Amino acid sequence: MNFAAQFFANFANDGSQAQETRRGFNDSEEYDPFWQSSAEQRLGSSRPDGGPCAKDACLANGRAGRRSTLICPERLKDFGAEEYLNGDVRVFESSVSEPAAVQLMSTPKPAAKKSVEGKPAPKADPEHLRFEDVSAAAFRLQQSGIQKTPCSYSRLSKQYGMEIYLKKELLHYTGSAKERGVLCLLSSLKQDQQRKGVIVATDCNFSMAVAHHAAELRIPVFVIMPAHSSPPRLRMYRDYGAMVISYGSTARDSSNHARHLAKENGYLCLEEDESAVYLAGLGTVGLEIYDQIPALDAVIVPTAGSCALLAGAALAIKHLNPRIAVIGVEPEEFPLLLQSLKSDSPIKDLYCNPNKKLYRDLVDHSLGTHTFQLAKKLVDKVISVRESDALVAMLRFQEFERATVDTEGALGLAAILAGHLPELKGKRVAVVVSSANMELDLTLQCVERALVLDDRVFRFTVQLTDWPGDMTKLLDLLTREDVRLLDVCHKRYSEKAELFKAQVECVVEMRDKSQNSQLRRTLSERYPSLHWLER
Repeated sequence: MNFAAQFFANFANDGSQAQETRRGFNDSEEYDPFWQSSAEQRLGSSRPDGGPCAKDACLANGRAGRRSTLICPERLKDFGAEEYLNGDVRVFESSVSEPAAVQLMSTPKPAAKKSVEGKPAPKADPEHLRFEDVSAAAFRLQQSGIQKTPCSYSRLSKQYGMEIYLKKELLHYTGSAKERGVLCLLSSLKQDQQRKGVIVATDCNFSMAVAHHAAELRIPVFVIMPAHSSPPRLRMYRDYGAMVISYGSTARDSSNHARHLAKENGYLCLEEDESAVYLAGLGTVGLEIYDQIPALDAVIVPTAGSCALLAGAALAIKHLNPRIAVIGVEPEEFPLLLQSLKSDSPIKDLYCNPNKKLYRDLVDHSLGTHTFQLAKKLVDKVISVRESDALVAMLRFQEFERATVDTEGALGLAAILAGHLPELKGKRVAVVVSSANMELDLTLQCVERALVLDDRVFRFTVQLTDWPGDMTKLLDLLTREDVRLLDVCHKRYSEKAELFKAQVECVVEMRDKSQNSQLRRTLSERYPSLHWLER
């Protein structure tokens, strides 16, 4: 009895003490396990070991003592709220592992030995570019206000026996399809990098798109250009909103200086690459073509250098309809993709000497691994066209489409007029007119050369006597044949002229080949000394 009475007496004392220290909560109050009452703080502060937040704290009946701090860092860490702590708080990491279930009457298995060969297999790399990326880029471009370029029926369709639709990417603000990829690339930058700024060092369509859209997004943009750059180009970059710096005599000097400035000042040096964001932006061209032209049979895309436009458009088109043929066209003087496909690996440097003034935007960049793999997998055919065919295609754009394009923009039509795609006769074909950025003086030279290549401008020489009226008779003959005289040169003291005769060189323009043959026949009958000069 004495033992029982003593037991109940002790139990009653413990219960009354616990009630004194336990705090009650009303229904309107929210119970917070991390907030301690004043009584609990007093009890916790009396413990010499500092409470349960110490490394070796002990638990008593499922309830721990407290230390003076109001918030327990280790408990917050368990709930994933470590970022709410003020100041540097040192916590102790601990891991809980459940013991393995014990099976009765079973022989324990020996522990597996660790070996280097037992490493888990590495995960496969994710796909570099997906159709979902292109769709997301299209939505981003739509939200940013970039225009959806038209894909209109061409007047050249009847001339070449197929339905030709021109995707006029030259109508962008900077005259190039690369605006799509550049806008996606700049929008994906982090805010701290956007505040610091970006820098480019090449005079090309990519740089112009960066200068324009970076200024629109209020990103500081710097353009490093060689000192010999033309004043109209410098003024164009400044009008876009870029800070233009002239440095060096070559493009390599400007590029090296741009990288140096980027490293010293924290700028991001942008170069046309094969990132998924950039390719996805360019791939939106394929989405728009598929949406604008029903029952499409083929798409012709100009390609050279990085082949980013071809790879992005091919991925979108082939995902929507694998039966649509995707054809890439590149200049014969710089067949980078064709040579890479032959060697089955991307070629970084192609040993050739293209006209860099004419193909400036096509030969400044090398072919990347990812774009090569996409082109190898998705592109049905890659062809090359001559420089003469590209120049004549530029002339066709001038006459039939009232549009001035550069060499890259004319490559798709050049493949058609050169006769490289006879399988597309009677088919519905979309041609991407990718860009229209060419300086005025170079455009005039290209048009003059294209007229000669198109058999519409000729030069010939004849020898005339020094009798009065012979020059007038020649001019009257050209007038009767309805020939336009562009230039005439009268050389009386020429080495090639016979005695008492003068050599006359004429440059004439004709309508077509029939007028050309008629003039040749008439002049040869009248002047035996007639000589037609080569192109």
